[in-house]
Amino acid sequence: MQATVTWDHGLTLSGSADSGFSVPLGAERSVGGDEDGFRPLELMLVSLAGCTGMDVISILTKKRQDVTGFNVQVDAERAEEHPRVFTAITVTYTVRGRNIDPAAVERAIELSETRYCPAQAMLVQAVPIRHTFRIEEEEA
Repeated sequence: MQATVTWDHGLTLSGSADSGFSVPLGAERSVGGDEDGFRPLELMLVSLAGCTGMDVISILTKKRQDVTGFNVQVDAERAEEHPRVFTAITVTYTVRGRNIDPAAVERAIELSETRYCPAQAMLVQAVPIRHTFRIEEEEA
């Protein structure tokens, strides 16, 4: 696996990877950026959400859960002092559907956390990660 970042101007860069996709990277105005792209630490959170989200929705589908909507929100706290690393992360899964089994959701999250998601496996070595979920029942 390989990734490359190419400088555009100021603190604006473009990242690309083996998949062929690219993503804009930028910095806050307060540090001289133009706020014209993802901040690198934001991408770490998006990576975590995407990785575990793919696992959980895949497992719920295999468990024949009637999911009609799904999202993963990741909230992180950061240290006050530089390098301002993450100090705590909370992952919240929202599953919308019909007759969703809470035990199936809990098990899907557990499997992602302990077996399948490499982003989570790497981050949890540096910062505690807490998981919560809620189920929103959809009318038939």
